[in-house]
Amino acid sequence: MRDGPLGDLLVLDLTRALAGPYCTTMLGDMGARVIKVESPDGGDDTRGWGPPFVGGESAYFLGVNRNKESLTLNLKHPAGQEVLRRLLARADVLVENFRPGIMDRLGFGYAAVAAAHPRLVYASISGFGQDGPYRERVAYDLIVQGMGGLMGTTGEEGRPPVKVGVAVTDIAAGMFAAFGIMVALHVRARTGRGQHVDAAMLDAQVGWMTYQAGHYFATGENPRRLGSAHPSLVPYQAFRTRDGYVNVAVGSEAIWSRFTQAVGAPHLAADARFRTNADRVAHRDALVALLEELFASRTTAEWTRALEAAGVPAGPIYLMADLFADAQVRHRGMVVEVDHPRAGRIRQTGVPVKLSETPGRVAAPPPVLGQHTDAILRECGFDDAAIAAMHRDGAV
Repeated sequence: MRDGPLGDLLVLDLTRALAGPYCTTMLGDMGARVIKVESPDGGDDTRGWGPPFVGGESAYFLGVNRNKESLTLNLKHPAGQEVLRRLLARADVLVENFRPGIMDRLGFGYAAVAAAHPRLVYASISGFGQDGPYRERVAYDLIVQGMGGLMGTTGEEGRPPVKVGVAVTDIAAGMFAAFGIMVALHVRARTGRGQHVDAAMLDAQVGWMTYQAGHYFATGENPRRLGSAHPSLVPYQAFRTRDGYVNVAVGSEAIWSRFTQAVGAPHLAADARFRTNADRVAHRDALVALLEELFASRTTAEWTRALEAAGVPAGPIYLMADLFADAQVRHRGMVVEVDHPRAGRIRQTGVPVKLSETPGRVAAPPPVLGQHTDAILRECGFDDAAIAAMHRDGAV
């Protein structure tokens, strides 16, 4: 068994791009053995996404494929299909993010695989789910951010909608898939049977709408686009300072009282327009205009120090260089280094979940395409002659 809390699991990763690889990276970080099955003719699409490239390797691919082994298989070739069947006999989890229906056409859809391997947990990640009128639509993060309500609530009134700077609908779907896999494994421990985990980018984004959905359900009104501001809390947004911006989060009346003292404007607490949060929401524009003038008088660092000293949640808006130099980010192990066979020493984001007894870790760099093919084929019982034939015939 491998190290880590999931060290007894074998995961077959038939995914590419972001949602699926993020899911299997989460499992690999916790010790699962993840075999990434890629097509021989280029592998995961993101291997070609760039620039930037590091030592010829896509920085995008490197960001979400650590702790995995790469096996190239042509799933349309009979010999390639036989390799997958042998792996399925040993696997605990299969994760795929082909367009719904493609795995069925290859002979490896859920019904067929579950009949042969009832203990297997089979996870499918897609844009819109395995059923419904949009089942076969192609989905990219931009499309789902728009259709999932996110872009409709992001940005500023009177200006074009804005997508979030990270592909959050992909990542959300990957995270929910990983959660679903762990739930299914927990059930399997009781029943001995696996099941199908169906994770969709659109479902994940709808699930993330939380209080914005609550606003709509309660009022029947579409939430306003408020930029960095909060629909139900004021002040809760970014303010321009003398040299940049500072984020301020006034989440209670006690914080509001401390805030007015810290910014040198105690009279605001006594102003009937701003006495309670509900008052401040009703008079948002008037209060924000006063605060904008006030915050412009000092630097971001000065405001951050003053607000933190008063117990008011506040902080700067980091760029990547700031983020990965931050003392807390470093202390929490959220920047790690690992040696890659082509790219050399590369940096990765750390494991975000900290377990006291069985922590996860970045144990291996993202693999080169097909790096582990021959070794895995030997594990599956193929001899050197058979392996050479598969290479020659284009099965791997």
